[in-house]
Amino acid sequence: MSRETADAAPLLLVSRPIEGVALVSLNRPERRNALNMALRVALAEAFRDLATDTGVRAIVLAGEGSSFSAGADLNEYRDASTIEVFKRDMHRLWAAIAECPKPVIAAVHGYALGGGCELAQHADIIVAGRSAVFGQPEVKIGLIPGGGATQRVTRAVGKFAAMRLLLTGDTLPAEEALALGLISRLVEDAEVAAVALDYATRIAALPPIAVRQIKELVLAGMDTALDAGLRLERKAFQIIFSTDDKTEGIKAFLEKRPPRFTGN
Repeated sequence: MSRETADAAPLLLVSRPIEGVALVSLNRPERRNALNMALRVALAEAFRDLATDTGVRAIVLAGEGSSFSAGADLNEYRDASTIEVFKRDMHRLWAAIAECPKPVIAAVHGYALGGGCELAQHADIIVAGRSAVFGQPEVKIGLIPGGGATQRVTRAVGKFAAMRLLLTGDTLPAEEALALGLISRLVEDAEVAAVALDYATRIAALPPIAVRQIKELVLAGMDTALDAGLRLERKAFQIIFSTDDKTEGIKAFLEKRPPRFTGN
C-alpha cells in the first residue's frame, strides 16, 4: 500500500512484512526523505489507521534510500508567514505519531536531522546503523526545533548534553548518540532493518494489553512525579489481572509450553 499525492508519487510506503507488524517507510529518497507537508499528512494518516488496526501490534518506521530523514523540506519554510505556519497545525500531525498506542521502532541509517531526528524520537525504540548521524541544526538557519526536540532530547540525554546539541546545532555520530542514551541499539548498517523487524516481531507476539499498558506507563511517568507514576503502575498491575492473556501466560510458563496470547 502507498500514500500518494495528487501526481501519484508514493511519498509513504506501508506494508505488512510479518504477521502483526507494519512497516512504514518514508519514500522521498531523492530528497533524503525531507518532510514536506504532503509527507507529514501521509504519516499522520497512516499512524491513525494503524492505531486502530487490530491486526497490527507493532510498527517499524524507516526511510528509503541513503537516509532516515534529513529534516523539514525548507522550500516550504523559506517564505512562510506566521499565519501560514499556524494554519498548518503541524502539532496535530506529530500527535498522530506520539499518541499511537502501538510500540514504534525506528530503523535509522544516514541522516536523522532536525525534523528527522524528532521523528525518530517519537518512536519507543531506536535502532541505528553506524552511518547514522543525529542532530538538531535548526539554530544554524535562524529557527528552533518545532517537533518536540527541546523537550524530548532533554528528557533522553539530560540538560547539559541537550543544551550542547540544541544551542550549537552540532551533529552526533551514532556511537556518541548511543553513549548519551539518544538511541536504543547500534548495529551495522546492513542489519538495521532486520534488527528493527526482529524487535517488532517479538513485541507483536506478546500480550498486546500488557504491552500497551507498559508504553502508557513509561510515557506518563516521564511527565509526572515518582509517587504519581507508581500509583499509575499499581492500578495498571491490578487491571492486568482481568485479562485472559495473564492467565494464559502464567499457565504456559508453569506447563513449560509456548503461550497463545489472544489480546483479551
